[in-house]
Amino acid sequence: MKRVLISGGAGFIGSNLGRHLLSRGYRVTVLDNFSSQIHDGPTIHSPDDQVATIRGDVTRIDDWRRALADQDVVVHFAAETGTGQSMYQIERYMNVNVVGTANLLEILANESHGVRKMLVASSRAIYGEGKYKCSEHGQVYPLPRAQAQMLAGDFAVKCPDCNRDVSLLPTDEASKLHPSSVYGISKQCQEQLFMTVGSSLGIPAVALRYQNVFGPGQSLVNPYTGILAIFSTRIRHGASISIFEDGKESRDFLYIDDAVEATRLAIESNEANYQVFNVGTGIRTDVLTVAHLLRSALHGDCPIEVSGNFRLGDIRDNFADISRIRSRLGFVPKIPFEQGVRRFCDWVTAQPLAADKFDHSIEEMRRRGLYK
Repeated sequence: MKRVLISGGAGFIGSNLGRHLLSRGYRVTVLDNFSSQIHDGPTIHSPDDQVATIRGDVTRIDDWRRALADQDVVVHFAAETGTGQSMYQIERYMNVNVVGTANLLEILANESHGVRKMLVASSRAIYGEGKYKCSEHGQVYPLPRAQAQMLAGDFAVKCPDCNRDVSLLPTDEASKLHPSSVYGISKQCQEQLFMTVGSSLGIPAVALRYQNVFGPGQSLVNPYTGILAIFSTRIRHGASISIFEDGKESRDFLYIDDAVEATRLAIESNEANYQVFNVGTGIRTDVLTVAHLLRSALHGDCPIEVSGNFRLGDIRDNFADISRIRSRLGFVPKIPFEQGVRRFCDWVTAQPLAADKFDHSIEEMRRRGLYK
């Protein structure tokens, strides 16, 4: 299976995956709309990459038809991303993420094609707050944190049964799915559509639940997602970094090369067929640590402020249990977070200084009552 279509293939993970597959002898086609929120311009792959690029939109079924011609594998990355923005651009997120996915599957179910495998980019956002342990009730899956609680400065996750503080556990693929944002809901829908329709058609489907992927090539102009990109732009502008909540909220950060390797393994391994996998490191890092590492690596002197503010729809913590992808696909992340940050910062300093749009994005959420 050497002919691969990557929807959203001009984006961060997609473009890195495309270059990697080309180096391994694949023929790569990209379908992308080159959204101005993400891209400075349409040139992502160089002419030497020999990527067939189709400028089109997954919400238009005819664009899918053009892109699917003579493809063996589809890797579906095209999506609107960003938890906060999804809470007020609901139609846009559901149209692109859910209807766009349905358009692909409509063709596969009803028209002639050569697709023999398909992968979809899912997200850790589908877990909501993820898995925790309560001293009284054992393993629990907490509800979204109450606004009144966070306004009082209490950002801890609570047991849904007794309201005690709970301790974080690694989230495995069998964990409860209960997304707390429109974005998370849309990713859950994408995943379930892929797995259900793939099974009914006999087309092996794989869902990859990526954690927070970062590294060279990610968008530096999108103020709604990617905290390393957002923070690095502000550091280069000399603007203060405002940390939400108390700075102790944490994520599982995965370097781009490791994300690409996990995706390649899922394409090539029959062990991946009809399976869902967490794609992460299994290690959590808090946001305050991220800010200090970035400021040091970029030799900045901007202030780092813990604001106590918060966004509705954000989760507190999450990190992946990666035992399934490790045992079944042999995936082992190789790039430690601090090393990845240094590589990312080396790349950032070689890029033109991007416009800092973060304050505008926060003001937009504040006006809509989603930023407190």
